[in-house]
Amino acid sequence: MVEMTMKLSPVRITTFQNEIYGYYHTHGRKLPWRNTTDPYHIVVSEIMLQQTQVKRVLTKYDEFIRAFPSFVVLSRASLKEVMKVWKGMGYNRRALALLKIAHKVVHEYKGKLPDEEKVLVTFPGIGKATASSVCTFAYNLPTVFIETNIRSVFLYYFFKNKEGIDDKEIIPLIQQTLDVANPREWYYALMDYGSMLKSKIDNPSKKSAHYRTQSRFEGSRRQSRGALLRLLSHHDTISLLNAGKELGITQEKVKEIAHTLQEEGFLTLTNTQMRMKE
Repeated sequence: MVEMTMKLSPVRITTFQNEIYGYYHTHGRKLPWRNTTDPYHIVVSEIMLQQTQVKRVLTKYDEFIRAFPSFVVLSRASLKEVMKVWKGMGYNRRALALLKIAHKVVHEYKGKLPDEEKVLVTFPGIGKATASSVCTFAYNLPTVFIETNIRSVFLYYFFKNKEGIDDKEIIPLIQQTLDVANPREWYYALMDYGSMLKSKIDNPSKKSAHYRTQSRFEGSRRQSRGALLRLLSHHDTISLLNAGKELGITQEKVKEIAHTLQEEGFLTLTNTQMRMKE
């Protein structure tokens, strides 16, 4: 496909960069995780931002950092303590992942987060995009990655008359336009431009082959999972029967969800009782 090998001229690259930076230098967002290069703070923000809007992360980020100010402090916390602070963020696997990351950093890397993508992808909850973004934002390394706002910018700017664009067509363009001298600020600028686009025009991400609408949360299994974990964070032990009564779902459904949560490492389940793992 032509787009997969699209070569941009130096003039086009400069024009593109100037437009993105021009908007950023005037309208760039002031976000707390941009005021630090502490790798721990960056990891917390990047995990929180997975599948979650910035405005929701803003309500929880500072609280989490105050409660657990470092990898060492977080590694010493119980899952129940972490879940209490995480309440309201959703996608609770991320809270468990943060706890496991802290343990790995402290016990395997002497408290220092690695700065290599190939190492970071071995950590719980960290895929290629998150590993790259952590390397860029914590260590200012010129990695290549894509996320929703970055995708929107490139779809809008380079694929105006095409639908169903695969990320494989976008990645080479990200690589060609990357400001290798200051990748941290460049990615901040791209993300802010993408956020602006979504507020001003119909979501450019709809042109992506990867675009999916989020499934309904109300009444979903995901809602029941979250509710059960919140319940467990307030009990040392609770029976399946009482949990079902509290949540307004059947004991069988509680047991089914609890089995999954046990496999993921959230809780310990017996025939009739369950408790959150320490």
